Parts: sequence; structure tokens; C-alpha cells
Amino acid sequence: MAKIRADFPILAQLVHGRPLVYLDNAATTQKPRAVLDALTAYYAGINANVHRGVHELSGRATDAYEAGRERVRAFFNASSVREIVFVRNATEGINLVAHSFVRPALQPGDEVLISAMEHHSNIVPWQIVCAAAGARLRVAPIDDRGELQLDEFERLLGPRTRIAAITHMSNALGTITPAAEIVRLAHRQGVPVLLDASQAAYHMRVDVQALGCDFLVATGHKLYGPTGIGVLYGRESRLEAMPPFLAGGDMIGSVTFEKSTWNTLPYKFEAGTPHIAGAIGLHAALDYLDGVGLDSVAAHERDLTAYATGVLAAIDGVRLIGTAPDKSSILSFVMDGIHPHDIGTIVDREGVAIRTGHHCAQPLMDRLGIPATARASLAMYNTREEIDGLGRALRKVREVFA
Repeated sequence: MAKIRADFPILAQLVHGRPLVYLDNAATTQKPRAVLDALTAYYAGINANVHRGVHELSGRATDAYEAGRERVRAFFNASSVREIVFVRNATEGINLVAHSFVRPALQPGDEVLISAMEHHSNIVPWQIVCAAAGARLRVAPIDDRGELQLDEFERLLGPRTRIAAITHMSNALGTITPAAEIVRLAHRQGVPVLLDASQAAYHMRVDVQALGCDFLVATGHKLYGPTGIGVLYGRESRLEAMPPFLAGGDMIGSVTFEKSTWNTLPYKFEAGTPHIAGAIGLHAALDYLDGVGLDSVAAHERDLTAYATGVLAAIDGVRLIGTAPDKSSILSFVMDGIHPHDIGTIVDREGVAIRTGHHCAQPLMDRLGIPATARASLAMYNTREEIDGLGRALRKVREVFA
């Protein structure tokens, strides 16, 4: 653990005079030195645009950028790099699918199916395309523990369902959804599936061929990589049939003032200069993550989650929100009589960084009958000692409001 923590230089600093305890990993993870070095090496040594230059630096930049794509393909076990589209983040990937895949086929009376635990980024794009087409957004319910009610999800699938878009892991509850079963049930009725793996991908192995999904999105900054780079996986046959989402340079085959034709996959969906450094940094992040070992990361986080659950349960007035049997390292909680924002402010003064609010999941908060939660979210570099620090900080909160 000491070696892993030493790889993340930001963790060595003091906040408010105390050692930083960073427990806001569901918002973004910290970056290992390998990623920082990769970004510096790109800008210091090979900074150039990709695909169109004939000079040496452009060739090196293109090779490094495309090596990043191959690294992402291997990480998610896609069958071809043609199925890996670089986007800014998972949100852009969902919007791309909403507007290029679903919207052109959507008719009045059609339906899009999501779940009650979705992030806003997997709600609002579907609301927009449904409103434009006169279609209906259906919502599969969850139970009080935050578990998807799979029988209801299956019941809501029908001949008018044009896509099911479901999170693989809730950012607000930590619930892990049965993604392979979701895909199986949807495909049995001919419904394509998009999985939002923004949270799941840095906690567990996500294999798009084993899951059988049609689309999957993930975001680089939660995979220990840079901000501004994300991934859309799309089954090649789906992507081939879709029109471009954004238009401009590099996504074209030819252009005249009368008409244009489109580039091949995946470039058809990558208009303009891409986030070259981001792809290179993400490559380094995935190398680092695989070097530590996702199985080791998952085992460490399971142990830490169980320990943190016990620590929180021992604090007077704390109630966990999201207790599904299959969940990962996100602990949302409330404290009797204390607003989550007050919790976050006080624990920050103790050097502990957590997130408070609705976590971009307002409909979920409404379903649970609460305005907000405090959220501690764990990553590979967190320790039991840091969880003890959170516990001490929360007891400080209790003292302040006694």
C-alpha cells in the first residue's frame, strides 16, 4: 500500500494543516505519477496534431494516440479498435448514442427504458430525444435498498422499447446492477442496451463481449486518467449504421460544396482535433491499473467497504443510504438532524474530502425521500487508517451539532 500511495503525489499534501484523506473518488480519482509523466512526455517531446501531418512529430503523435485506442480496446475486450470512439466523457458518449442511434429511429409512442438510479447524464439526453419525437421515457424501479427490480425492468421491455440505458454501478448508492442479465433480458425482446460503466470500470473487470452490450460508456478521469477523455464502445454493426454526431475535420471522407462523405470507423465520430494527450494519459492509466491488478483492487476495496460500513454504523445518528447486497465502494449516508453540506464542510476542516449533495441523481433522491446525502467513495489507495479519520471527523460533526 505504501508503494501505491507513493505513486500518487497529491496524496502527500496537507489540507487545513492535516494529512489529506481523499474520499471523493466517485467524482474523480487521483492520478498516478505514470499518468503525469506520460502527459509531460507528450507535450515536451511529441506535441503535434494527428492523422493529417506528414512530418515526424505528427507520425509519433498519431502512433501514440492510436496505441491509446488499442489499449482501451484490450481493457474492455472489444473485438476491434473500430469499436472504440474517443469522446470527452461518458456524458458525450451517451449523447452520441441518443442523437445518432436512437433519435433517427424514434417515433411517437416509442419508449426508452432507464432505471430509477441513473445519473442525470443518463436521464436528460433521453428526455430530450423523447420530447423531440413524442416518445416516452420509462423508468425501471428500485427497492428501498437501492437494488434494481429486475422483474419490473423485464415487464417494462416491449415492442416499442428502442433502447435500455442502465448504469452498471450507481454513483450515488454503489449498487452494482446485473448487467449481463439486463442485456440478456433486453436482447430477448430485440432491445439494444447501453451500459454506463463510468463507476464500474475502475472497480471491476468490464468485458463488453462477455456482457454482450451494444454500447458502453466510460470516462477517463475516473479510471485514474486525465479529464476530458472518455470512451464510447459500440458494436461495429451499430456504429456503421449510425450517422455522425458532430461534423468537422477528420470525420469526413471527402467534401465539396455540394455534399460530403464520412470517414471510416471510428473516425466518423471524432470530429476535429481530438484530446491526444488525454488518450495517451489514459493509456498510461490503464497500464497502471492493470499493473496493480483489478482483482487486487477489487479485493482491497471490498475489505475497505466492509470496514467503513462498520465504522459508520458505530456513529450515533448515521444511516447508510444504499444497502444492496451487491454493491461496491461507495458509502452514501445521512446524519440525523444535520444537513449533508454541513457534514462535508466540517469534515473538510479535518482534512477529509467527501462529496455532499444529490450527486447528479435528483430523481433518485426523490425516490428515497431525502434531499441529499454525504458520500465517501473509495479507491485503490485508501486505507483503514483513513476510514478511521473519517470516523473521527464525523464524531466532530456530532459534537458541533450536539
